[in-house]
Amino acid sequence: MAETTKTIRKPYFWEAIIAFLSLVVIVLVTVAPWFGIEATLHFPMMFAVVISAFFMMRCGYTWKQVEKSMIDGISVALPAVLILIVVGALIAVWVMAGIVPAMIYWGLAILSPQIFFVTVLIVCSLTSMILGTSWGTAGTLGIAFIGIGIGLDIPVYMTAGAVVSGAYFGDKLSPLSDTTNMTSSVAGADLFAHIKNMIPQTVISYVLALIIFLVLGFVMAGGAADTAQVEILRNGIYTHFNVSPFLLLAPVIVMVAIGLKVPALPGILVGAVVGVIFAFIFQSGITFQGIFDAAWVPPAFVSEYPELNNLFGRGGIRAKMYAVSLIAIAMSYGGIMDKSRMLEVVVEKIIATFGKTTKSLVTTTVATTFISNVAFAEQYVGVILPTKMFARTYRQRGFHPKMLSSAVDGTGTLTSPLVPWNTCGIAMAGFLGVTAWQFAPFAFFNWMVPLVTIGLAFAGKYTRYLKDDPTTVTASYLDAFKDEPLPEVDA
Repeated sequence: MAETTKTIRKPYFWEAIIAFLSLVVIVLVTVAPWFGIEATLHFPMMFAVVISAFFMMRCGYTWKQVEKSMIDGISVALPAVLILIVVGALIAVWVMAGIVPAMIYWGLAILSPQIFFVTVLIVCSLTSMILGTSWGTAGTLGIAFIGIGIGLDIPVYMTAGAVVSGAYFGDKLSPLSDTTNMTSSVAGADLFAHIKNMIPQTVISYVLALIIFLVLGFVMAGGAADTAQVEILRNGIYTHFNVSPFLLLAPVIVMVAIGLKVPALPGILVGAVVGVIFAFIFQSGITFQGIFDAAWVPPAFVSEYPELNNLFGRGGIRAKMYAVSLIAIAMSYGGIMDKSRMLEVVVEKIIATFGKTTKSLVTTTVATTFISNVAFAEQYVGVILPTKMFARTYRQRGFHPKMLSSAVDGTGTLTSPLVPWNTCGIAMAGFLGVTAWQFAPFAFFNWMVPLVTIGLAFAGKYTRYLKDDPTTVTASYLDAFKDEPLPEVDA
């Protein structure tokens, strides 16, 4: 008797929307602080995986295919997992070497509460612009700024918001950024045409964020800084570490390495090796056994300063296992939603319903990209998928692909750290010590760019026609649409 196989079908809209909303509802009910439960994300997200797997099998897929989609989803995030693990070791080694303490010690000497947020924003912006990496910026300078903020009696979640705002400025606008290159390439826009097109919404958003952070700094300072507390913390650091200014060469070496286009993972590994060398040079009582143990689990830092105890007891590979396990669960869900085409069904419905005019199309693009970040929990997937889904629609309306890539990049890259279960949200929480639930309200720049993009679309200032700039598209774009004539449009 011949073996029968089930026919695989496209999901119905009601199946797709239930699978998507299951994640949102389950997470909000069991994790969001306003419900008073505040559980960890892991087990609630497993229920969302089960629900999405059930609907995938309803569409005719076998369990083996469901399982493969989960594995494929996890594999997408493996580079991020490796970076997280190495950063865990880097933080522990840099603390032991006195690098992080030195950065905080000297930072406390020159910064005041009034200009603290603005300084964090600008320094992190310049660094991420040069390096093209938000993770590298947050995992090095961000950690130091958190410590400086504690010394200035500034809430950690506010400092983290400023770090994330600055760190993702470069991840959005730097020509060295992975997402900037990837989004423009997938859309079919020339890289520098894509970057140039993002400048208006970026500059407007940055100025607004700068003003807010400046006002917030003066409000938090209350007119005067507690210099006595600052000196107490500096003395505490000085007592326990050699804080030679030469230790500040370590983050510079990492920045130079990444600036020379060394990939992020080996670049951070270089920083860890430099940390080991500096530990033996500048600190006393260092042994290889101690370094190896600290890279896995740092020893408890014990002093009469609770703030320093909490800060310098962080890091280590084991501390990143929470994030690694959460990424695995989140990407299992994302893999199912991708392979089963459930998010595609939701997006198609959204486009058909809300994407009829130019301003509504841009708004729909922004909203869909944010939804992708929520559903797929991975920044790369969150920018690639909407770009692919909307490419033909923008082409059919005569729009330049840089119009699409700018909307997707400005939303997908910047909102990814604001989603607590997204790999970027998990990474930022691991680096900075506070969850996305806490720092997201203060990541003003990250919220501003998508909103300003929508505002420009409604003001009629965002439309870019392909016929006005036909040379700034890629060869792959021309090949993909070679059989489709450009429609006649009125500019």
